[in-house]
Amino acid sequence: MALDSGPGTGPGTGRDALARLAEEHVDHRFKGLPPDAYGLTVAELAGQRRNLFTGGFTTPVLALSAERLEHNLKLMETYSARHGLAFAPHGKTSMAPQLFHRQIEHGAWGITLAVPHQVRVARAFGIQRVFLANELVDAAALRWICSELDADPDFRFVCYVDSVRGVELMDAALTDAGASRPLDVVVELAAGAGARTGGRTEAECAAVADAVAGARTLRLAGVAGYEGEVPDADPERVHAWLRRLVALAVDFDKAGRFDDLEEIVLSAGGSAWFDAVADVFAEVPDLSRPVLKLLRSGAYVSHDDGHYRELTPFNRVPQEGALEPAFRLWSQVVSRPSPEQAFTNAGKRDAAYDLHLPFAQVVRPADGGPERPATGITVTGLSDQHAWLRTTAEADLEVGDWLGTGLSHPCTSFDKWQLIPVAEADGTVVDYIRTFF
Repeated sequence: MALDSGPGTGPGTGRDALARLAEEHVDHRFKGLPPDAYGLTVAELAGQRRNLFTGGFTTPVLALSAERLEHNLKLMETYSARHGLAFAPHGKTSMAPQLFHRQIEHGAWGITLAVPHQVRVARAFGIQRVFLANELVDAAALRWICSELDADPDFRFVCYVDSVRGVELMDAALTDAGASRPLDVVVELAAGAGARTGGRTEAECAAVADAVAGARTLRLAGVAGYEGEVPDADPERVHAWLRRLVALAVDFDKAGRFDDLEEIVLSAGGSAWFDAVADVFAEVPDLSRPVLKLLRSGAYVSHDDGHYRELTPFNRVPQEGALEPAFRLWSQVVSRPSPEQAFTNAGKRDAAYDLHLPFAQVVRPADGGPERPATGITVTGLSDQHAWLRTTAEADLEVGDWLGTGLSHPCTSFDKWQLIPVAEADGTVVDYIRTFF
């Protein structure tokens, strides 16, 4: 499918691109879909409302829960509004424009992204506000961003700067491109010594801000950072670093660095500490301009059964709700060589494994019997196309049975699947999510 990703990709073009996703034809590119659906459009297949288990889907197949996906979208919409936060969820989690638009429909200010390719995807589908959580020094990408800003006055783009050298490279590239609109940047404060990116000290951040002030093509829009990189993170250390970030914004404001703005951008927030962000951002004093308190958590959209189940802030504030894991990977037992061992047909090409191995959850017998808990079954390893299972006497597992597993780390789950069925609790597939990695 050819997508218009050139200058002027506004909301109308984006809606057209979303509509064209439904016109795409099902074929060999898409794992797990029914072979007899090949040649149908995605819309035609969705309209058939096939059952994930009896409708001809082949294993392995990854599915999203329709109900849990909607629950998570609503929960973070409510949470952000309750705490007075604007929300720009990190789109690199799903790289799914359909989900970007659903997030925006659920109150998101815009979408956070990490690299130029991701911004091109977002623009191709009409996303009008993008926060790039990275310093952008690629001259070709900057020329393209410049053309987007010049062609579409409603496009808002903000990115990090964390070095004087980076500012110089950005200004040179934008000057060469003939930029007519200044590019908004936020100075990134590092989360500590040895952390990932950002100015290590307030003095370094001030030097970067001075460089921005001297650049014709850039405008200082605020400050930002990522508390998830705080070394040896705990609530006390994370709160302390977030207060440093707020203090940096206050100091910059007192120095008159934001005098030409309508609002000051203050941004932080991954998926492990957004409660701390809410706490500290609630303490922001009155500044010379209104403050856009921008949260960027992204993994919430599908949540997971491992890493984020353990780290979610809702474990600390259960009164505010709970996210629900929306992914389940279904594979089929293809070998049962001994009572203690079995193998299914899903491996590293299908399942996230960078943080945890998949978690055996339920079994659907090949004879059509009722679904049951995966008692006595543990995933112990993954080959490229096989899951290694350790089984006890309780497992009652046979060749042909379907095994449903939970996954850890949404970002490396979405990126293994180009078209993901969205299934209701009874298995009815009601939609298909297209990803662009």
